[in-house]
Amino acid sequence: MRSPGHSAIALVSSLLVISALGAWAQDAPALQAQDFVAVCGDSITEQKQYSVFIEDYLLMCQPAAGLRVMQAGWSGEVAHSFVQRMERDVLALRPTVVTTCYGMNDGGYGPYDANRGKLYRDTHKAIVAGLREGGVRTIVLGSPGCVDSDTFRGGGEPAEVYNATLSQFADLAREVAGEEQVIFADVHGPMMDVMAQAKAKYGPGYHLAGGDGVHPAQNGQLVMAYCFLRALGCSGDIGTITLGLAGDTAEATAGHSVLSCDAGAVELESTRYPFCFFGDPANPGATSGVIEFLPFNEELNRLLLVVDGADAATRYRVTWGEVTREFGGTALAEGINLAAEFLDNPFCGPFQAVEKAIREQQNFETLLTKTLLHWLPAYRELAPEEGPALDRVAASAIDRDAALAAASSAAVVPVRHVLKVEAIR
Repeated sequence: MRSPGHSAIALVSSLLVISALGAWAQDAPALQAQDFVAVCGDSITEQKQYSVFIEDYLLMCQPAAGLRVMQAGWSGEVAHSFVQRMERDVLALRPTVVTTCYGMNDGGYGPYDANRGKLYRDTHKAIVAGLREGGVRTIVLGSPGCVDSDTFRGGGEPAEVYNATLSQFADLAREVAGEEQVIFADVHGPMMDVMAQAKAKYGPGYHLAGGDGVHPAQNGQLVMAYCFLRALGCSGDIGTITLGLAGDTAEATAGHSVLSCDAGAVELESTRYPFCFFGDPANPGATSGVIEFLPFNEELNRLLLVVDGADAATRYRVTWGEVTREFGGTALAEGINLAAEFLDNPFCGPFQAVEKAIREQQNFETLLTKTLLHWLPAYRELAPEEGPALDRVAASAIDRDAALAAASSAAVVPVRHVLKVEAIR
């Protein structure tokens, strides 16, 4: 039997003429078990930050089983350049879900130009057609983000001028998505909203679109990941742990197993992680501050603790890992979101270990897509007699990427942790 790598390289060797893998499933869930998600875009994607956050979420928070993610960003790219390369660089690997994020470079860093807009619109039509022909089931057209209102200096125009251009490009992507009945991810609107709120609190030095005004640090990249995860239909239900105070009982939903329960302390083992946030909230290079202005926890990251038998008139100490916080009985009876209330929690270390594996994988994917797969047809023209050797090299690289993706998934190991609830006397 031929390996998956050799099957994929056969498509590459034939200049990647890929037939449809199945009918377009408009009404199917955006994410299904065993989906392979390709995250495509320009240099903001090639930064490998929002794409890492997306993979963090899909592997650890587990909105569907057995998901795989790859990034295929290309610095300086515009949408019509992606049309020219998507067959050999992306579709050769046979993703079932593709997200795109173009427009930052397409707008030319100046006032809106109708000819650029038409090219962008027409190109997105071509992207959808090409992805469908290549067998992609779910397509998410993302809008461009924004430029920073304080740090942007590109093109000689003020930020408000180029943000107006990007807003029009976002409208074009939305129109194409509606006409083609694919998913639209609005990145521009949320980034503009969050930027205004964050700067109101932290000042103009808190950039959301990067120190250069274009390439976001981790704060803005988290906003981008949020937009795409919402577009992909992620429910945000990480799990619910229910503790019964009266009888020292506990139960948990899928992904969490109760190991013991005694004197208000429940020990659990979890294979499903909450998304974790890090750093100084006032630092744009952190993710912990921007969540104040973004409903990430409310909409995507709900790990609930519900305490049956909590007295409304009593306050309680809840200890999770090394952190203790106080809550009223009413709040506990209704359920508190542990992911939001305990940013420092037992999953932080394991989360970072998984992310390290993901970064290694996505760094390799830049070399795989931008260098090997992209230039393989040219290598064949230069040395046609080396076709079998080129096949072996490409197949080996594709197999290595699959192994790195498997290592990222395998890094999500069970986490044992203890929750303790005590009435304050």
